[in-house]
Amino acid sequence: MRTGKIQRKTKETDIHVEVNLDGTGTYDIHTGIGFLDHMVEQFSRHSLIDVTMKVDGDLHIDQHHTTEDSALALGQALAEALGDKGGIGRYGEAHSPMDETLSRVVVDISGRPYMVWKARFTQEKLGEWDTELIEHWFHSVSQTAGLTLHIQQLYGTNNHHICESIYKGFARAMRQAVELDARKGNAVPSTKGQLGG
Repeated sequence: MRTGKIQRKTKETDIHVEVNLDGTGTYDIHTGIGFLDHMVEQFSRHSLIDVTMKVDGDLHIDQHHTTEDSALALGQALAEALGDKGGIGRYGEAHSPMDETLSRVVVDISGRPYMVWKARFTQEKLGEWDTELIEHWFHSVSQTAGLTLHIQQLYGTNNHHICESIYKGFARAMRQAVELDARKGNAVPSTKGQLGG
């Protein structure tokens, strides 16, 4: 089983994250931010990556540290579970519709963190979550998981639908990228013989 476990404790957050890349999409998410919980649950369910995430953050200040640090820890757990990345598909792509909204997410588990974000929100909050933190969440995951990540809102007007379609697209793209390809054996999918660095 390809699993990762991260315990991350600072003066701002205390976080425990576990992932299983070969799971069934089961989850147990408690960040203290309801809408963020909902989105990480969507990620788990649609990627089939099991995710446990427990966060005790300084929400009395604001949501920034909880959002950022939980994403950093999730990315670290994904990187640990991927190991040397031998045998993975590496690339994933998804078009994700939700009612009037359509998003496209493309991922390369390259070991070289880079993110392109082309989406926008027209309201400041979804639930109690600051929408400006959504882009930052994806940036933080891409940094520690070593993802090249392109996210594009093709169209859409409902802010909830835009956010959820992006998370579901990310999940489906990651499902493709982390799955093992029997034809590759344990070969690292790069002519360099390694990914990253």
